[in-house]
Formats: sequence, C-alpha cells, structure tokens
Amino acid sequence: MIGIIVFLLGLMVSIGLHEIGHLLPAKRFGVRVTQYMIGFGPTMWSWRRGETEYGVKWIPFGGYIRMIGMLPPRPTDDPTKLRSAATGPWQGLIESAREVALEEVRPGDENRVFYRKPWWQKVIIMSGGPAMNFVLAFVLFAIVIMGFGVPVLKPVVSGMTKCVIPYSESLKPGRTCTAADPPTPAAQAGIKPGDKIVAFGGVPVSTWEEATKKIRANGAGPVTIGIVRDGRPQTLNVTLISQDRPAVDDPKKIEKNVGFLGVAPTQVMEKQSFGYVVGHMVELTGRVAESLVNLPEKMVGVWNAAFSGEERDPNGPVGVVGAGRIGGEIAASAAPTENKFVALLSLLAGFNLAIGVFNLIPLLPLDGGHIAGGLWEGLKRAFARVTRRPEPAHVDIAKVLPLTYALAFTMIILFGLLLYADLVNPVRLTG
Repeated sequence: MIGIIVFLLGLMVSIGLHEIGHLLPAKRFGVRVTQYMIGFGPTMWSWRRGETEYGVKWIPFGGYIRMIGMLPPRPTDDPTKLRSAATGPWQGLIESAREVALEEVRPGDENRVFYRKPWWQKVIIMSGGPAMNFVLAFVLFAIVIMGFGVPVLKPVVSGMTKCVIPYSESLKPGRTCTAADPPTPAAQAGIKPGDKIVAFGGVPVSTWEEATKKIRANGAGPVTIGIVRDGRPQTLNVTLISQDRPAVDDPKKIEKNVGFLGVAPTQVMEKQSFGYVVGHMVELTGRVAESLVNLPEKMVGVWNAAFSGEERDPNGPVGVVGAGRIGGEIAASAAPTENKFVALLSLLAGFNLAIGVFNLIPLLPLDGGHIAGGLWEGLKRAFARVTRRPEPAHVDIAKVLPLTYALAFTMIILFGLLLYADLVNPVRLTG
C-alpha cells in the first residue's frame, strides 16, 4: 500500500505540474483561466484566488485548466444564438461546443479569449503541459542516473557455468549438469571468480561488451585470454566451443555457433554524466513513440490477457492502476531501501515521459491537436503575408470535433480495457 500511495502521490504531482505548464503561459499571455483542477469528477475541495478556482477532484486520472473561448464562433453567427443555427446531428454538437466555449466570455474579455491569441502563443500554452512532463522526467532520470548510478556489467568474473549444456536443453525446467556434460572452456582453463578479463587474443579489452563481442566473434578454437588475479596479470590458454546463444541486444533472437566461454560478469552501480542522461532520454523517447505507433497491436495482447487468461507482456502497455500495483510490488520487495527508491523514481520518470509523448499526438482532445491547430494557423498566416493576401481567420478546430468525439470514445474504451486487465491479470515484477 505504501508503494501504491507513493506512486499515486507522485502521479498527482506530475498531473499538477503538467497543468501548471499550461496555466503559467496562459496567464502570462492574458488568457482568462477560470479553473485549475487536478483530477476529474466531483470536486473534493477547492479555493478561489483572483479569477481562477483551484481544486482537487475525486478521480485522480488526469487534470485540466479551463480557458475561456477555446473555440471561435462562426463568423456569420451571433454567439448567443448558436443553437438555432445548428443543422444536423454533428453540426448540433459542434455548435453546442462553441456555445460552451463562449458562455463564460464577459464584456471586456474580447482580447482574453484563447482563440484570438497569436498562433505562437497558442502553441506555447498547449506545449507547456507536455514540456513540463519532459522536464520532470529528465530531472527524475538525472537524480537516478547521476546520483545513484545505473547497472553496468564489468569484465570481472562473478561466476562460471560448470558444464556445457546445449541451449535447447537448458530451457527445459530442472535441467542441470550431469556426468555426461563436459566442463566449460572457462572451467577447463582454470578461470576463477574475481578474475578480471583485460585482453582477448592479445587485444586489450576494457568493458564486458568488448569481451563478449570478441568471444562470440571468435567461434570455436584456441585463444589466449589476459586476466588480472589478485593484482597480478596472467595469460590463460583457452579452447572455446561454439554454441547457439541468445543475442545480446535481443534475447528472443538466437545467434548460431557463436563462441562460448562460460563466465558471468559482475554488475555494479556506476554514476553517469549529464550527457548520458540526455542520450537516455532521447533513446527512451524514441522507444515510447514507437510503442504508441504499435499500441493497437499491443492492445490485442491486453485483450487476450484480460479475457483469455494469456500472460501479460511485461513490456506492454499498463494503466495507472497497473503502474500503481508495480509501485506496490517494488515497495514490498526484499530489495534494499535505496534500490526501491531508485526503482520508484524510475517508474515515475518513465510514466511522465509516456504522458508527455502521448499528449503530443496531433489529435484532439490531446494537447497535440491544439498545437497542430496553432501551427497550421501560423503557416496560413505566413503564406498570406508572402503572397500578399488578406490575413486569414483563426483556425476553427471545432470543425474536427466529430473526430475528437470518436477519438475520445476510443480512448475511454482503451483505458477501460487497461483498467480491467490491470485488475484481473496485472503485469507482475515477480512470478
């Protein structure tokens, strides 16, 4: 419960900061903001400061700020008679949305409505939320990576495989060494735990990745391995064998007849530089974006796990409830307190990164839809200036509201499916 509560509190803070990312530039550019709310549904408590009501609602799965005049009126319509101008079911929904967007506009607010702001101000206001999530994710990752470190494999032997078991045999439950299994090349050569591998075939190596690459590329045959044992350098003659082994970068892929020694590296926590944090963020952002592209395919697996009892993909999508449960498992594990803290920070950082990328999808009702509308307006106005044409009207994003309603309905279905799957067949850290 502590882990779940800590994660949910962190998520609420993240949501609050996301909305502050919208609130501050909106107020700076003079848009009247009537509400700043964390959560949805009935209001738990709130207070008013100036023209804005601040509060917390009971359902902690998001938040919003309410800006007046998000949608423009039709140029030929009287904003007070929008309902009478509606024709057809979709047009009625669009005009009803216009009326809601304008109902809080008071005399004197003509220049304080969102839709009348310059396109670049709209983009800044709507980008502020995702930007805050990216900043928060970066700060949390920096605390973890620069303050505590990341697991790094060192070319120091932590253990050895006692015998050679074919890879296909090693996958069988309970398969252990027998008298018929030959010893590994490492055991035959006399390699011991604590030995540091410093050279392979006369070529110096400084990382476990270098050593692994050379061992695999060598294949079967004799080779010399330089080690340091108890501070003294030594050279051992080793006869490698070839085996089918999982690929280093993709364990699901099997590499045929690669060199096999039979040693395991030592894992240590090593603090990294600021540049490493930047590279880590760039890599993770790309992976999150790729996951969003593949989300429909991944949701098929979530459906099968929810209703057919299939095992959940540990790398598949999870909702807030699933992420909170993972936070609870982290807190309840037997790991040292420092490791739990690092894991919870990493989980929250990853969730912020996912929220930021998701909100940049250029579709309403997401922030990216408003950003796309602002950028399109900027392009139209720039084209009009270059071609000496009259300045175009503000981009009317109300015209895509039917698509917005369809997307919102789809999101509700997907989030509901994730919620159900997280309850009946959650992703677990342990079996």
